[in-house]
Amino acid sequence: MKAEYDLSKMKSRKNPYAAKLKKSVTMRLSEDVIGYFKKMADETGVPYQSLINLYLRDCVSQHRKIDITWQNKSQVS
Repeated sequence: MKAEYDLSKMKSRKNPYAAKLKKSVTMRLSEDVIGYFKKMADETGVPYQSLINLYLRDCVSQHRKIDITWQNKSQVS
């Protein structure tokens, strides 16, 4: 094995899997939600968008479902 290699003539190429890793989307999130993840990002040193992705990935892996049933005002006391 050589002690040193000359990579200056090597051609670069794009990662063929890069497009499959993540997809860019536009979402509207409440300011308090963004603030929550930004605060956590400051505490952990992990970018807030990565934290949101990790949280959503955890929801997917745990097959979590949200309860969005609405109650009538008369039922809430």
